[in-house]
Amino acid sequence: MIDKKKRFLIIGLGLLGGSYAMGLKKRGHIVSAIDINEASINYALEKGIIDEGAAAADPNLISQADVIISGLYPKTIVGWISENQQYFKKNALITDVTGVKCSIIYKIQELLREDCEFIGSHPMAGKEVSGVQFADPSIFLPANLIITPTSKNTQAAIDFLYEFGIELRFNNICILTPEKHDEMIGYLSQLTHVIAVSLMNANDNSHLKEYTGDSFRDLTRIAKINENLWTELFLMNKDVLVNEITAFVDEINDFKQKLMAEDVDGMKQKFIQSTKRRKYFDK
Repeated sequence: MIDKKKRFLIIGLGLLGGSYAMGLKKRGHIVSAIDINEASINYALEKGIIDEGAAAADPNLISQADVIISGLYPKTIVGWISENQQYFKKNALITDVTGVKCSIIYKIQELLREDCEFIGSHPMAGKEVSGVQFADPSIFLPANLIITPTSKNTQAAIDFLYEFGIELRFNNICILTPEKHDEMIGYLSQLTHVIAVSLMNANDNSHLKEYTGDSFRDLTRIAKINENLWTELFLMNKDVLVNEITAFVDEINDFKQKLMAEDVDGMKQKFIQSTKRRKYFDK
């Protein structure tokens, strides 16, 4: 279990940051937050999601934190740490919720003070809404937490994040290199969002909702997307994502050719293989 004396600071009180704060508070931890949106801070204070908060970088809150969790957009996190690490407590542990790793972790570890430690992590959880008002730690129950250490990380930091994941009741906790994380995320998350967006944009019939069934609703659920965040994520993992899109288009074209040729056996083999692979997710 995590020591109840540890103080947590959430930077960026959105859906994930708010859900972390709410989960930690429910388990008796002291949690503060910084967010440029004062309304988010006020809401979190009123609802008891955090103990303290500020709408700007507050040296006092920062210097008290044993653990700092960044919920900032990926392009913002490196600059924020660079500008505010002067206030970090000695031996502070810093982590994040960012959906890309290679493009930020190595930069942060290069510039960070030697008496502090940054270790990447990624909660594979969320909703199709944003903001602390939708915070809900139950989103972690079916979710995976990915920890992405490098050679600069200590075993103590890895162990702490593992305990953190257990305390917030993640369904599964795994450890990947930043490179393997970005490769996996390019396929499992980013490509799926590209597919959902493309499917939603492929037909402009405004009456689709009057005819649709569960399959279309399920496939396009994640098409409700934060355009600013996901543009950053896609561009910061561009090479991996382009390769995944190419492989997916090749697979679509192969299916198209089998359909045009009325290759019954070929199509059935596609269905059999996809069914077999999908069953692994049901176990």
